[in-house]
Amino acid sequence: MKKKLDFWQIWNMSFGMLGIQFGFALQGGFMSRIFQTLGADKDAIPMLWIAAPLTGLLIQPIVGYMSDRTWSYKFGRRKPYFFVGAVMTSIALFFTPYSSTLWMAAGALWILDASINISMEPFRALVADKLPDSQRSYGFVVQTLIIGTGTWIASNLPWLMTKLGVPNTAPEGVVPDSVKYAFAIGAFVLFSSILYTILT
Repeated sequence: MKKKLDFWQIWNMSFGMLGIQFGFALQGGFMSRIFQTLGADKDAIPMLWIAAPLTGLLIQPIVGYMSDRTWSYKFGRRKPYFFVGAVMTSIALFFTPYSSTLWMAAGALWILDASINISMEPFRALVADKLPDSQRSYGFVVQTLIIGTGTWIASNLPWLMTKLGVPNTAPEGVVPDSVKYAFAIGAFVLFSSILYTILT
């Protein structure tokens, strides 16, 4: 029988969702700006976005299936996916705003979305793994609180960078430093928060 966990234990096992939401918020809020900066016509942007939801549809069930059937005495069955996804997503987040062509940015979006999904799907399953039935709703509420916090902070990062004096404009075809800094911070937060969950 699964024992009940206190708030901080549930917080620790869900904290990685903060970083995952940083990734999703930066991707959702600023990829269109990156596409337009690199010369995409507004009418073409929806086509460039198709890769992201299709990737999620493919990756989530595959990772869910595999993580259910993975077992390591040392790392358990979810932690390997947390870690691999965190490494891949952090790298993709950092380099995406440095794309020099439209096809590079579209490819970066595809890699970014695939990597985020590798980490995210096992986080949902972790609630069912660790909590008794009586606490599952509470566990998802804590995750939702962390998700909301991550979304709000990440969505405002470029604005905050601008307020701190980081340029929000750049030569034609170059992504502004405010967006680059925001993505770099997002990469750091994502990796750190997921590593925190793995270690705790």
